[in-house]
Amino acid sequence: MSEDDRVRAHVFVSGRVQGVYYRANTRDAARERGVDGWVQNLDDGRVEAVFEGPRATVESMVEWCHDGSPRARVDDVSVEYEEPTGADGFRIRR
Repeated sequence: MSEDDRVRAHVFVSGRVQGVYYRANTRDAARERGVDGWVQNLDDGRVEAVFEGPRATVESMVEWCHDGSPRARVDDVSVEYEEPTGADGFRIRR
């Protein structure tokens, strides 16, 4: 896959998304799909994530965020598309 085929989605998820294994489930879902990037909790109660990879695969992760982990209650998902930065692997940042 060339760099031209990669997209980067910067996602913010709000609702009951902390303390419900949202980050761990996001990491697992991204790794299963072969998506690169990271996920972290924000001080305001939201979860922030970046997904990089083929467009269709990244879009599937954005869609996944609308449900998230089984114990989560997602109220809103906002997405900004950016230039890929060459993320490699997927990790939980904090």
